Amino acid sequence: MDLAALRAQQQALAHLVVTEDRLIADPPRWVGGADVGFEDEGRITRAALVVLAWPSLALMEYQIARIPTVMPYIPGFLSFRETPALQAAWQQLSRKPDLLLVDGHGRSHPRRLGVACHFGLLEDVPTIGVAKKRLCGQFQLPSEAPGALAPLTDKDQQLGWVWRSKARCNPLFISTGHRVSLDTALSWVQRCMAGYRLPEPTRWADAVASRKPAFLRWQEIHE
Repeated sequence: MDLAALRAQQQALAHLVVTEDRLIADPPRWVGGADVGFEDEGRITRAALVVLAWPSLALMEYQIARIPTVMPYIPGFLSFRETPALQAAWQQLSRKPDLLLVDGHGRSHPRRLGVACHFGLLEDVPTIGVAKKRLCGQFQLPSEAPGALAPLTDKDQQLGWVWRSKARCNPLFISTGHRVSLDTALSWVQRCMAGYRLPEPTRWADAVASRKPAFLRWQEIHE
């Protein structure tokens, strides 16, 4: 695998990322969530996409795509591994979100092209990266108080926000994906909270992907 070519592609794509607010609709009618995982010892990539109504945050639609994994796990190049399945799930949606929260990094990536940026560029959709762990950059750990906030920086550039969404939980790493500014990314994640560590779009995407009890109850009622 030609990592030098992939690195060059990342750098070229990163220059195309729009870090200003260019939402499809503001406020959005539909807010989406994306989660990617792997099955069959990594041989299958599974992408789950959900569409929630705004402002109720009610789950309206979900789609799951499973495709053969296109490349091995290589740190820093995860978006090349995840975006094909996300695109497959995206094509199945009858409602396309006006804004998509992705379980993963956006600009908070060594080459400023996490999966939220990469997918946002591929489908030209406003995206926000909502990651559970730091990939790069430095920060001061926010206080334990819910809502505590700190900037994530690298070489005097702010890459994202480190935000304590809930007491006694590790903070989230929030960053611009595409067509959303850094402050707006934080604001929309905050607006999509409903008492859990994760915002509702990515929480529901994970619930669908993992067939968690909340999703199974939803299926019983709606399907």
